[in-house]
Amino acid sequence: MPSGILLEYLEDIGMAAKGKENRIVITLACTECKSRNYVTEKNKKNTTERLTLNKYCPRCRAHREHRETK
Repeated sequence: MPSGILLEYLEDIGMAAKGKENRIVITLACTECKSRNYVTEKNKKNTTERLTLNKYCPRCRAHREHRETK
């Protein structure tokens, strides 16, 4: 069975692809203006605490700290 067909079959029966079950989608919000600007993924097993990154905020027009929101 070709690998593409196998992956489609596994997705159809509800099985996740190998290595994808630990990754979750998170939203990053600016700490100054609270604007939610970025969406990314993180590994919930390796990074249990909230993610903090220095990103550009278009509303503030400056690089600000962006923190993970719920």
